[in-house]
Amino acid sequence: MSDSVLVERDGAIVVLTLNRPDVLNPLDLELSEALRTALRAAEADATVRCVVLRGAGRAFMAGGDVRGFHRELGHIEQAAGDLIDSFHEAIEVVVRMPKPVLASVQGAVAGAGLSLALAADLAIAADDAFFTLAYANIGISPDGGSTWSLPRIVGRRRAMELAMLADRFDAAKALDLGIVNRVVPADGLEAETAALAKRLASGPTRAYAATKMLITGSFDRTLPGQLDLERERFVDGTATRDFREGVTAFVEKRKPDFRGE
Repeated sequence: MSDSVLVERDGAIVVLTLNRPDVLNPLDLELSEALRTALRAAEADATVRCVVLRGAGRAFMAGGDVRGFHRELGHIEQAAGDLIDSFHEAIEVVVRMPKPVLASVQGAVAGAGLSLALAADLAIAADDAFFTLAYANIGISPDGGSTWSLPRIVGRRRAMELAMLADRFDAAKALDLGIVNRVVPADGLEAETAALAKRLASGPTRAYAATKMLITGSFDRTLPGQLDLERERFVDGTATRDFREGVTAFVEKRKPDFRGE
């Protein structure tokens, strides 16, 4: 595994750390490929019940490696295509993975960094985090699935504003827009992230997988189609150990012991 992404295991939780802290973790091909590899491994590992995405040092990810783009201007189309292919494969894994993905962000969350955070299921931000879609600032359109995820989160008109004007906004605004779920003091981000990840990993992760699939695909289905799929997933879910445990624990007035089974 490349040092560009550090992989740590804490029980059923995998923490993936973007690790180019000296330059604020910008996306280059090495980091993108390492991220894709680590995400695929987490997706395939049935013992993993939650994935955390974080950045080393002062930032989550300060966008793409613009200096690298400049060095490669002579063959930028090929270089950009290779980078985007790799990054988009990583984004697809985040969105389809049948387990919750939590983004934990601080400092700069820009360009590809914002795209990655938007792809996660939940996001927690330090109060020092700042956000910008950024792409327009270098004369290019967005990638990383942001034009898919952003309008679903903030609506079409606000997404147009954030993409076209590329203004910077703070964590409080990100919370107001629904881009993050929680804002916490910067010195408490690690602890709050660990607590939330532990809560997710100890939850009914098979039910989470069905919930994630239902919500993610809901924009592409009619209401009757969505209702049919909800029925299918609910009925299938009644055969799981977690459902039986949840119902029994409710009746017995105790905390359920979910195992993702």
